[in-house]
Amino acid sequence: AYLIEEKGVAPWHILAITFTNKAAGEMRDRVDKAIGDRAGQVWVATFHATCCRILRRHIDRLGYDRSFTIYDTDDSRQVMKEVIRQLELDPKIYKERSILARISAAKNEMIGPDGFASSLSRWEDEKLADIYEAYQKRLKKNNALDFDDLLVKTVELFRACPDVLAEYQERFRYIMIDE
Repeated sequence: AYLIEEKGVAPWHILAITFTNKAAGEMRDRVDKAIGDRAGQVWVATFHATCCRILRRHIDRLGYDRSFTIYDTDDSRQVMKEVIRQLELDPKIYKERSILARISAAKNEMIGPDGFASSLSRWEDEKLADIYEAYQKRLKKNNALDFDDLLVKTVELFRACPDVLAEYQERFRYIMIDE
């Protein structure tokens, strides 16, 4: 409100971002009450929702259709079961839940399938890299992203398409991050 009312900042130049849907809802309510009619021009959302919104506009630049599906945990586990079966691995040894946790950790470190093998310790099974690669290929074939991909693919988009990055750098001159 201060930026808009006192400093003359256009509301569309402001991004307010947080981690949870509950916090985003509370922020949205506060912004709506504080600035009224122009509140809708301020982007207020979670990190994942913001990335999803950006990807819905530009993911075609990464070879996906804009109508991509976001897989929940059950969907991801089903895809992982299929990948384990496709690679003819023992599902008693290669449990989809633990493999998905490892892939999620890698994605949170911005490590893709190519860099994953080199990130594994000697004692770890290098089949994990093959599984990760096959999992990502299956997601892409299905025009789907898992929850972690919303963040990863947005970074990938910005790195691959400087014009898209520039668009959002110009748009969001003020970014407020909750905690």
